[in-house]
Amino acid sequence: MSKGIKTLLIVVAVIVVIGMGLYSFFGGNYNKIVILDESVKSQWGQVQNVYQRRLDLIPNLVATVKGYAMHESEVFTQIAEARSKAGGVMQVSDEVLNNPESFKKFQQAQSELSGALQRLLVVTENYPVLKADANFLALQDQLEGTENRIAVERKSYNDIVKSYNVFIKQFPQSIIANMNGFRTKEYFTADEAASKAPTVSFQ
Repeated sequence: MSKGIKTLLIVVAVIVVIGMGLYSFFGGNYNKIVILDESVKSQWGQVQNVYQRRLDLIPNLVATVKGYAMHESEVFTQIAEARSKAGGVMQVSDEVLNNPESFKKFQQAQSELSGALQRLLVVTENYPVLKADANFLALQDQLEGTENRIAVERKSYNDIVKSYNVFIKQFPQSIIANMNGFRTKEYFTADEAASKAPTVSFQ
């Protein structure tokens, strides 16, 4: 084997090794970003599920309260409007995660619904017979459980988003993320209406 062929083989081997190293580095980091991105989307689905469960509970809760407090029309109107608004942004795709404005609208609609629920539950304090109604008590328990699940799923979502955001901001992953259109995701933030679950215990 001539010296020229040996040199060529060495050069080719070095190029192959470098190419494999680069592929492993970029491919590994890209795949990790994809996995984290999918984890965020999956947890987003969980958040939507628990919000949907609350949305589905509200008509039965309102119907039960109306049976005892028909004249509380202003509260019923407020909760109907808030539920309608929240339902309007409920079935949003996971593209909302890449749009801070859409994410803020989603969170605001849910917060307004939380506030309306709180007002509805305050009204029920004036109706002792309602507070003893078996159907209302069952709905109250379901709502309390749902509000707790919302808090848990939002925290889990924020934890996963933190891992994702930190990873894609670090060098050299930031280069790979920018090249492939991966952007930081929004966090759920507490506000006055959403910072506490509706009070659903009447002990």
